[in-house]
Amino acid sequence: MAARLQDIWYGGREPGLALRALAALYGAVVGLRRAAYRRGWLRAQRVGAPVIVVGNRVAGGSGKTPLVIALVEHLAAQGWNPGVVSRGYGRTSRGPVEVDAHTSAAQGGDEPVLIARRTDVPVVVDADRVAAARGVIERGADVVVADDGLQHLRLHGDIRIEVIDAERGHGNGRLLPAGPLREPERADIDLRVFHRAALDVNDPTPAFALIGDTLCAGDGRSEKLAAWRGRRVHAVAGIGHPARFFQSLRAAGIEVVEHAFTDHHAFVAEDLLFTERLPTLMTEKDWMKCAAIAPADAWYLPVTARCTPSLLAGLDGLLARLPGRAHG
Repeated sequence: MAARLQDIWYGGREPGLALRALAALYGAVVGLRRAAYRRGWLRAQRVGAPVIVVGNRVAGGSGKTPLVIALVEHLAAQGWNPGVVSRGYGRTSRGPVEVDAHTSAAQGGDEPVLIARRTDVPVVVDADRVAAARGVIERGADVVVADDGLQHLRLHGDIRIEVIDAERGHGNGRLLPAGPLREPERADIDLRVFHRAALDVNDPTPAFALIGDTLCAGDGRSEKLAAWRGRRVHAVAGIGHPARFFQSLRAAGIEVVEHAFTDHHAFVAEDLLFTERLPTLMTEKDWMKCAAIAPADAWYLPVTARCTPSLLAGLDGLLARLPGRAHG
């Protein structure tokens, strides 16, 4: 079913009547909810600090988490004390959790744990993002970055950033389930950022690319990705767009046996048992969940979001326009 939907969303196959009817119903519900906030029947909550919402309008990943890490590091360099909030999708815990470098992915969610380990800033996960935002402010944050929250209207966003996969865009432009869109076009997006396969620093469009050239193992070993050219490996990816990871390995000259899983897949040891004995390469996000069950010859590829100057300048300009919020 998932493969069929991907073919409809991105492959040009027309959705059937049932999917179009469900999409119309879904669109009506989304429209009513947005109208309730627009007319004041429901109210967005401010939390006493600027909130930067980083999200996308399509189902599935678009590289938001590495971008959040890059933006947090940029904010810190500009003199801000950022904190990150997230729903913590895929975690088994309930209620609010303060995430740090020692929190398990099961308790904090794979993406929040990765953010906490890479940035060392306050990170709180909670289905109630307003409570989560107040939680990171209590821990010293003076700016809140919401990882994946464009559709969460209850938390007021001062700056809204939409991340767009430059390769797939918005697919066929239809709403779920006839297309990949979670919501229709929005007029309140402040910055649209494109995730590109390669970075051109002279690109005037706000954009970023993921850069990773070193493989890491759980025992502390590391090897340059270029040293694996010509080798055959099992490649494991439980992210929003697994093909992007596989393509990056092939671009490095590695022969890939693909093992694609759904985003936020809850891995078990059997998922990583393969008939052909080869090294296993996976994303750092998947490693957050697989470290304890991975085979001995398993490696992960950390990536960093490298941003165009126009992206960072655009964010700084938006922050500077907020009342009384000059930094740097």
